[in-house]
Amino acid sequence: MAAALGEDGIDNDDYYSLLNVRREATQEELKASYRRLCMFYHPDKHRDPELKRQAEQLFNLVHQAYEVLSDPQSRAIYDIYGKRGLEVEGWEVVERRRTPAEIREEFERLQRERDERRLQQRTNPKGTISVGVDATDLFDRYEEDYEDMPGGVFPQIEINRMHISQSIEAPLTTTDTAVLSGSLSTQNGSGGGSFNLTLRRVTSAKGWGEVELGAGDTHGPLLGMKLFRNLTPRCFGTAQCGLQFSSRGVRPGATTMLARHLDKNTVGYLQWRWGTQSAMNTSVVRDTKTSHFTLALQLGIPHCFMMVSYQYKFQDADQTKIKGTVKSGFFGTVVEYGAERKISRHSVLGATVSIGVPHGVSLKIKLSRASQTYFFPIHLTDQLLPSAVFYATAGPLVFYLAMQRLVIIPYVRAQKEQHLVKHQESSASDIARKKQEAESAVLLMQESVRRIIEAEESKMGLIILNAWYGTFVTDNSRQHEREKVIDVTVPLQCLVKDSKLILTEASKAGLPGFYDPCVGEEKSLKLLYQFRGVLHQVLSGDTEPLRIPKQSHKIDADT
Repeated sequence: MAAALGEDGIDNDDYYSLLNVRREATQEELKASYRRLCMFYHPDKHRDPELKRQAEQLFNLVHQAYEVLSDPQSRAIYDIYGKRGLEVEGWEVVERRRTPAEIREEFERLQRERDERRLQQRTNPKGTISVGVDATDLFDRYEEDYEDMPGGVFPQIEINRMHISQSIEAPLTTTDTAVLSGSLSTQNGSGGGSFNLTLRRVTSAKGWGEVELGAGDTHGPLLGMKLFRNLTPRCFGTAQCGLQFSSRGVRPGATTMLARHLDKNTVGYLQWRWGTQSAMNTSVVRDTKTSHFTLALQLGIPHCFMMVSYQYKFQDADQTKIKGTVKSGFFGTVVEYGAERKISRHSVLGATVSIGVPHGVSLKIKLSRASQTYFFPIHLTDQLLPSAVFYATAGPLVFYLAMQRLVIIPYVRAQKEQHLVKHQESSASDIARKKQEAESAVLLMQESVRRIIEAEESKMGLIILNAWYGTFVTDNSRQHEREKVIDVTVPLQCLVKDSKLILTEASKAGLPGFYDPCVGEEKSLKLLYQFRGVLHQVLSGDTEPLRIPKQSHKIDADT
């Protein structure tokens, strides 16, 4: 359905919905639906000049939809790119006699070219800001040391380190990219910075390589090289080497990594690092729709460790995740647990509690906003104090719930309402046109509806008593809101054939005699109908397929 939608999300002349056929409809189904609608809209069936003019407009619209969908080439273009794809612009090089498969290939080629042009204009900025906070005075202090000091009643909270990094990409050609990055760091009153230039070239569909040049006031100049290569369909590897120049001389280093897809969701890694901190590392990572699992083992200088990490992904709109990690080695043992959640369209907030020996207790707050990341590691205590663990766990949760109720939810609601108002304003003219077409269609259907009702009554068939389409207020907390619905009894009765009504899996706004009464809002179709003299009722979602009559829709006579 996305192909037939306009840029503003409005159902822009959805031909499938107009003909009330499936997107996989055969030529016979298209022809049957077209002939049925021609009975309603053919200009020769109406004598009144105004009705004749309206019938001619609607007949041309139905005829256009049938002409497009009955032609395999035009239908392929429409399925991919919508109604705009049928226009000449953007398809000058497409031969209309090509097969649907060839047309799809041509579209994909044009799409790649558009992506390449966008790439030339994109810098893809990324940044990280990390602010380290020392809050150990909250849980570990000697009260007598502060009795005679001004303001000594309040604990001391200090910012002891800060790191800022930023990078941008500058596409040079379709295969070459330059990456500029820089960073500034400070800790306990001393700091430094660095600047890096990376030139990356995509050599083929199987690999790429890059050269890195760096300079800084802490480590000195850097010269490095990195290569990536797909070795087999299931195996790939990287190789990296570098020379670090400093006052102590030249320090070489090298890293190689080999990875293999063990199955669809699991990858195994084997890494070797040589240099000042040599190590061998092997890990297995399994990532599925609902979970992420990592098992890693490292043997090296100065650290050897084993790590197990598990993350569970909730299938909700906020993309909530909870995670836990256990890491143990020569440095001690660390246990981490936390959660992250999407708080707006482009923002993700996360919190992690770290408990370790001899590191103590820390709380790490992370906020990702688009391509920028803000990281706040807060060191609470050097010892394993239960009070620090409790407040590190409960504090962020209470703070988040308060912010969610007082700030985030009102802000998101206001943003949605603002977007909805803009959406409705921009689509007002299109909706007015659709409304006029729907009202004209209902007038042209009157005679056909009368005949269909007479035929159905004679055999106690399907009679649509009332039909409403739009937004219904069913939540008691929203009773102050006005229902936005339109009467679609006549259009639906016109679609009844042989005591059956079948609606396809598409938005009902595109059906003959319908229009969207509440753009951007969730809509439903409510039906009250009679079959074999018995009342039935059903409420169906906008894009849900519907087939009536059904026994489950029957209204209990006792209620």
